[in-house]
Amino acid sequence: MLYGIMRNMTDYKPIEDHGVIGDLNTVALVADDGSIDFLCFPRFDSPSLFLALLDEDKGGRFQIAPVEAVNRRRQMYLPDTNVLLTRFLSEDGVAELSDFMPVEVEGGIAHNLVRRIKVVRGGFRFRMLCQPRFDYARAEHRVERHGNRIVFTSEGDDGTVLRLWSSVPVKIEQGDAIATFELSAGEHAAFVLEGVVDDSEPSLYGEEYVTSAFKQTVNFWRGWIDRSTYRGRWSDMVNRSALVLKLMTSQEYGSIVAAPTFGVPEEIGGSRNWDYRYTWIRDASFTLYALLRLGFHEEAAAFNEWVEDICEDANPAGRLQIMYGIDGRRTLTEVELPDLEGYRQSRPVRIGNGAYGQLQLDIYGELMDSVYLFDKYGAPMHYDLWGHLVRLIDWVCDNWDQADDGIWETRGGKRDFLYSRIMCWVALDRGLRLARRRSLPCEYERWRGVRDSIHHQVFTEFYSSKRQAFVQARGSEHLDAAALMMPLIRMISPTDRRWLSTLRAIEDELVEDSLVYRYRNGDGLPGTEGTFSICTFWYVECLSRSGDLEKARFFFEKMLGHANHLGLYAEQLGPFGEHLGNFPQAFTHLSLISAAFDLDRRLSGSFGPGRGAR
Repeated sequence: MLYGIMRNMTDYKPIEDHGVIGDLNTVALVADDGSIDFLCFPRFDSPSLFLALLDEDKGGRFQIAPVEAVNRRRQMYLPDTNVLLTRFLSEDGVAELSDFMPVEVEGGIAHNLVRRIKVVRGGFRFRMLCQPRFDYARAEHRVERHGNRIVFTSEGDDGTVLRLWSSVPVKIEQGDAIATFELSAGEHAAFVLEGVVDDSEPSLYGEEYVTSAFKQTVNFWRGWIDRSTYRGRWSDMVNRSALVLKLMTSQEYGSIVAAPTFGVPEEIGGSRNWDYRYTWIRDASFTLYALLRLGFHEEAAAFNEWVEDICEDANPAGRLQIMYGIDGRRTLTEVELPDLEGYRQSRPVRIGNGAYGQLQLDIYGELMDSVYLFDKYGAPMHYDLWGHLVRLIDWVCDNWDQADDGIWETRGGKRDFLYSRIMCWVALDRGLRLARRRSLPCEYERWRGVRDSIHHQVFTEFYSSKRQAFVQARGSEHLDAAALMMPLIRMISPTDRRWLSTLRAIEDELVEDSLVYRYRNGDGLPGTEGTFSICTFWYVECLSRSGDLEKARFFFEKMLGHANHLGLYAEQLGPFGEHLGNFPQAFTHLSLISAAFDLDRRLSGSFGPGRGAR
C-alpha cells in the first residue's frame, strides 16, 4: 500500500522518532513531541496503558508539550543513563522535558513514571494530557479526584489502578486528566504516574520525591554502565546498546525480552506484525554473549538461573520451547485485536505469539554457546545445571536430522535448514568442550560422533557447487543471511575458500548498499520486508574476521548512521531508511556490540584474520 493513499499517515509519529525509558520491568516509548505513545504496565507482557503508536484515536497517550507550535524539537539521553530529555525550541524560549522510570527504591520496586517539564529561557503555555486506555484499549475505566491525585481504575479483568500526582491543577474531562499551565524561566511542573494495588495506600510523591528519584535514577544508570569493560572505538554507541539491552532485562526474573513492543509492522500496511515481549532462547542467549563481552556478569548469572528453571521444566525427553513468557510460562496464545487500526493501518495487531509451538532446532546451539561462555568468563558449571544440559544434548543427538521451522520462524512449513544444522553442531561442540574442561560426565564418544556427522552433512549436502555457496536448506539453491553465523561460531574459517565464495554470493544477492536482507525467496507469508539489521552487523563481523578491515569499518560506520537520533534501532530498515518492526530490537543492538568488539580489536592488532573471541 502506498504512503500517499493511507488515511491518517501523518498522524502517526515515525517509529524512529521515539526514545525509550524503563525500570527493568517495562519500557515506555516517548516521541519527540513529548507523547508517551506506548507503555505496557507494570510488566513488559502486561496489557497496554498507552497505545497511540498502534491506534492514534483509540490507543491513548500521556503527553506534555507546549500549546503553541515550536520551531524545533530535540531529544537526547543524559549521558550514560536511560534518562530522556526532550527539548522544545521556539522564538518564545527553550523548555526541557525530563522522563524516567525509577529502578530501585527502598523497600522494593517502584512501578511509576516520572515527568518533569521546566522552562530554561522565556515562557511557555503547556498542555498535559493523561489518557490511559486499559487492556489494549478494550476496557472502560473510572476516574476520580482524591486531593491532588487523579485515580484511574480499569473496569476490565486486569483491575489496574493508576494514580497521577501533579504539581499543577488538573481537571477531568471524559475520563482523561488534562492540565493547561504557564511557566516562565526557572519554573517547572512535575507529574508522577504510579501503579497501586489499593488507593487507600498513602502517596509519597511530591517535589522532594521527584528531585531525589531523578538523582537516584541517574546514579543507578551511571553506576551500571561504569562496570563496562569496553574501552574501544565507538564506545558511545556500544554503551547505548548495552543500556538498551539492560532495559530489556527483567529485574524480577532475569529473563530478557526480544523487544518491549508488539504489533509494530515489518511492512507498512502489511500483516507481519508480531508480539516480541517474550524471552526467545535464541535472542536472550545472544544478548547474554554481548553483555558478557562487556563484563556484565551479574546479568549473565541471573539469566543462567532462569535457564536452569526452564530446563527443569522441560518435557521429559529434553525438548525446549523456542520462547517463554518472562516468568517462564509456556502458553503464549496468539490473539488479534480487531478494533485497533495498527501503526499506519498495518493490520492485524497481534498479542501473544503462535510461533511458541514451532520446532526450531537452532535454539540448543545458542543456549549451549551462552552457557559455555558463562562458564568460561563468568562462573564454573555446577552439577545440577549440567544434568539438565546433558538431557538437552542427548535430545539433540536423537533429533538433529529433521526438518524444522528455522531461525526466521517462517510459516511456510518445515524444511531442512542450514542454520538449524550448524547450531545443532554448536550444541554438541560446546557440550564436549565443557565436559572436557570441567571433567564432567557424558556420553562423550556418542556426542563426538553426532557432532562430526553434522559437520560432514553441512559440508556435503548444504554446499551448492552451482552457487559456490552454502544454501538456505537442503536441496535448495536459495541463499540465507543466517549462513553469516558460520565463521562467527567457528564452524568454518573466515578465510576458507568455501566461505569466501559464500560471502561473495551473499554480497551479490542479499547485500544492497551495505545493508543485508535475510533472504529473497518466499516464506509462506504475504508481503515483503526491509533489510534485517542484525544481518548487516553479522556481515560486518564476517568481513572483519576475514581480514577486510577497511571494508568492514566503512560498512559498520555507515550502519551506525542508520540509528535514530538517540542511537536506537528497530528490527529492520525500509526502502527510505525508515525503521520497521518492533522497537528497540535486542537482536540489532547485541549484534552491534559483537561487531564493534571484534572490529575494534582487529584494528588495534589484537586479533589476526580468522581468530575470534570464542
